[in-house]
Amino acid sequence: MNRTARRALLVTSATLASLALTAPVSLAAPKPSPSPAASGAPSAPPKGSPPASPTGGPSVTPPPGMSTVGGTRLGQAGTQVAIAGGAPVLPKDLTARSWIVADAESGDVLASHNAHWRLPPASTMKMLFADTVLPRFPKNTVHKVDPKDLAGMGEGSSLVGIKEGETYTVHDLWLGVFLRSGNDAVHVLSAMNGGVAATVEEMNEHAGELQALDTHVVSPDGYDAPGQVSSAYDLTLFARSGLQKADFREYCSTVSAKFPGETTKNKKGKISRGSFEIQNTNRLLSGDYDITQYPGIAGVKNGNTTNAGATFTGVAERNGKVLLVTVMNPSKTDHNEVYKEAAALLDWGFQADGKVTPVGELVRPQGVHGSAQPGANPSSAVEGGQAGGAGNVSHRPVAGAVAGGGSGGMWTALAVTGGLLALLAGGAFLVNRRWPLPDLVRRRR
Repeated sequence: MNRTARRALLVTSATLASLALTAPVSLAAPKPSPSPAASGAPSAPPKGSPPASPTGGPSVTPPPGMSTVGGTRLGQAGTQVAIAGGAPVLPKDLTARSWIVADAESGDVLASHNAHWRLPPASTMKMLFADTVLPRFPKNTVHKVDPKDLAGMGEGSSLVGIKEGETYTVHDLWLGVFLRSGNDAVHVLSAMNGGVAATVEEMNEHAGELQALDTHVVSPDGYDAPGQVSSAYDLTLFARSGLQKADFREYCSTVSAKFPGETTKNKKGKISRGSFEIQNTNRLLSGDYDITQYPGIAGVKNGNTTNAGATFTGVAERNGKVLLVTVMNPSKTDHNEVYKEAAALLDWGFQADGKVTPVGELVRPQGVHGSAQPGANPSSAVEGGQAGGAGNVSHRPVAGAVAGGGSGGMWTALAVTGGLLALLAGGAFLVNRRWPLPDLVRRRR
């Protein structure tokens, strides 16, 4: 009851705050493998969930009365953009049901389309899972997989290849989550975190803290489940939040890595354990036969399920500008279409920099106030050692951003009071308007 009341207060306060942001009327490789996720117990659809279509997916039109968190225009249906003189027009071949382009540092939303439409997220929900669970365990923590750790995964789940009875480091498991969208890795990490149900509860609570109020988590890895929804706006908040953590930046920007294989014994009784290579399924990061690696790409996460279609959130840097883009469920069925539309929106965002008036903003987490010097680095509250097992990360990321060996803590909130730096209770994000992403992009030679 307390959590429900708290969430209601968050919705009310965020909505009231957003009313101040008035604006003019809006202007009008293989296919990504399904990345469903570990199934938790299905729950009833939350209030405001998208109505179902006859085929079982979401409605083809956005509902009335969408959230206005971040600005009133973001709650309006259709495309929202305010082009000034000399700004390029938006790409004409966009077919996604929902999308958003935002400045990752300032939080300004440059343009959006049905930003708060609550839709199935697929494996992009793993960004919230990582942002919630990643700080809990040092990366060199070792875990032996129990059979019950892998129980309950949805049919057709994407897997990295975890085996019962084998040991893996937390570093291994996170590589499996980010590179292969492995629901088996999500299940094992959830088991370490107290189980799927406890993890789902923590994810919903963390979504509330981030003011991601369109989101309702049922399964921690995004597997299609009744009532499981998010929005392009919320997914962008998750990415922005996760990117404050050095480990998150490392994993989401790694192109390929070695993953531990199965322990074997030869005829002479010698025991050995090999490894195999895994590659990131984010095609803007790894490339494919019909799409090239996007210049300056630094992650973040892709997904694909029956109900969600293809979903993708990406971050890229060009000439010192860092942009976030989220694209949900293009109706065009061309190969790698979600990445092509995301790339087109990123291109537009970089060209439109300084030539458009923001139509909204990415809000800061609930309770975060104050300011800090631009360019300050978020500190790391949990320092993990170097991981074993899958430590041989090959093809270093286009945007490595490894600013240290450990995970950033839940938050690292710095406030300037009387000329002194003070840590706020509960720790949080770096408290400033810009939220810089230090060392996000490392140029490829």
